[in-house]
Amino acid sequence: MPDTRPTSATRADQESPAGPGGYRSATVIGAGVIGTSWTALFLAHGLRVTVTDPRPEAEQQVRAGVEEIAPSLAALGLPTEGLTDRLRFEPDLAAAVADADLVQENGPERLGVKQEIWRTVEQAAPAHALFATSTSGVPATAIAEALEQPGRLVVGHPFNPPHLVPLVEVVPGERTAPETVERACALYTALGKKPQVLRKEIPGFVANRLQSALFREAVHLVAEGVVTEAELDAIVTDSIGMRWAVAGPFRTFHLGGGPGGLPHFLTHLGTQMAAGWPHLGRPLLDESTVALLTQQAQDAFGTESVAELAERRDRAQIALMNALGADRVEQA
Repeated sequence: MPDTRPTSATRADQESPAGPGGYRSATVIGAGVIGTSWTALFLAHGLRVTVTDPRPEAEQQVRAGVEEIAPSLAALGLPTEGLTDRLRFEPDLAAAVADADLVQENGPERLGVKQEIWRTVEQAAPAHALFATSTSGVPATAIAEALEQPGRLVVGHPFNPPHLVPLVEVVPGERTAPETVERACALYTALGKKPQVLRKEIPGFVANRLQSALFREAVHLVAEGVVTEAELDAIVTDSIGMRWAVAGPFRTFHLGGGPGGLPHFLTHLGTQMAAGWPHLGRPLLDESTVALLTQQAQDAFGTESVAELAERRDRAQIALMNALGADRVEQA
């Protein structure tokens, strides 16, 4: 993608090498889990990163988080030496975005808050800056009503953690410019992500809706005493979790239809599957269900800290990604 920044770029910008897609600087709004993960990934790809968050503890939390993430980035083959040398913190939002090529917002999931954030960003950021919000519950169309140029804003919704999981759902609003979508996809691809453009806005987008549907039935099965949480996790990871890592639901059932593929599956087994849909669970996360799930989580996971579990998950995730990557190279 060509570098479209104005000729009045700062001396620091001119002297720093261009990062992915020609971008040199990114501002991350919100220093939570997602914001910290984006920050680490941007730094590992050579971007100068400014983090803005009004909380006084934000800098300490982000620095600690980046340090924890660094081994995973190194395992992906990304450079991590001096990772935070290009990191700075600026609590004032307008000042934080003043020289940004990319603004990646991860603020609270409240429409009014996001509109106020982006109203300030639009007034203070350079005209060439790419505007991306990682919201999962507020559509770009609604947020962009606060902007004078709504075509600049697009949803760039990652799957947690963004520094590892490849998917980024790119969701244009009704007035998002096609160029904005193209720039976002090009940038995320340059960052090693797998952007997927959604054809229409829908609450929760796609990955979260699928995850929610599966989790609803998982809660139902545990609440009904069919299995425990630990047993259900083992069932998923030893079957559909493993299968879907290499072939999604439609491809899986296409292969399950024999020589006739998906059409044969739909006509011979799909109707039987659909007949069971009305009988799927509709659990409530009421007090007793939450107490049950909490107790089982303590029984299943309580011997290790969340940080230890996350580190083990990340190692396995990287191994899986590397294996899938090698297989795809062989197929190419």
